[in-house]
Amino acid sequence: MTSVLYDAPGPRAKRRNVLVSVIFFALLALLAWFVWYKLDEKGQLEWVLWKPFTQSEAWTTYLLPGLGNTMKAAALAMVIALPLGAVFGIARLSDHWWVRVPASAVVEFFRAIPVLLLILFANEFYDRWTNVTTEQRLLYAVVTGLVLYNAAVLAEVVRAGILALPKGQTEAAMAIGLRKNQTMRSILLPQAVTAMLPAIVSQLVVIVKDTALGGVMIGFTELLNSRGTLAANYANVIQSFVVVAIMYIVLNFIITSFASWLEKRLRRSKRSTGAVIGADEIEDLNAAEPPRVR
Repeated sequence: MTSVLYDAPGPRAKRRNVLVSVIFFALLALLAWFVWYKLDEKGQLEWVLWKPFTQSEAWTTYLLPGLGNTMKAAALAMVIALPLGAVFGIARLSDHWWVRVPASAVVEFFRAIPVLLLILFANEFYDRWTNVTTEQRLLYAVVTGLVLYNAAVLAEVVRAGILALPKGQTEAAMAIGLRKNQTMRSILLPQAVTAMLPAIVSQLVVIVKDTALGGVMIGFTELLNSRGTLAANYANVIQSFVVVAIMYIVLNFIITSFASWLEKRLRRSKRSTGAVIGADEIEDLNAAEPPRVR
């Protein structure tokens, strides 16, 4: 039995695959044991180092406020970057050069600058030219840097998603008299959203993780920065890294799971929807049809 992508493995290939799998899991178990042994040898598995995470003080004072700031900065960046990226992505497909060229220049410029530099520049701008508080300045700087960079990346995702659609979609829309903005809004974008969703979700995950750059470079009290304060008070550096890593994994897993559910729902709704013309509508169409000239 064969598949579209590859031939089904024979008996020898199956035995080889089983052997490779056994060796892989054996090496993985050996690596896990080695890590466990080294941690135990250095005294990093002692209960006193893990106990703070079973108490409310470590969570309410350090981790949960840091997680709240991470989610706040990420949510603001997502809400602003998504529509902004869509606007610039569509603008790059414009027939008017005075729209297409400036949009392309902006996208390429901010894509070329590391997000860390954008955060630092934004922090200096808010520090020198505004009168906001320190807490607001740090939040605004992180959000501004994330928005500028990720909006440029999302603009390319939108442009690529629209260009990936068959040209027949646009030609059919033009044949029935739709203008370009109507074609984009009613035909191209609804189809491209489903295709773009995995790439968009990947970029949203990047936004969540990049909030840590603000904590490292400008002192924004996000999750990773709060972990440093917690580790300084409880002297459990490795343990705090492990807990924070698990929190990031859970947070990003929730985002990707929601996106997968949304993508399935969109695909299912597109398969299940369709206009059904009843008998009354058919009679109206026949009545409105002009008589044929014989």
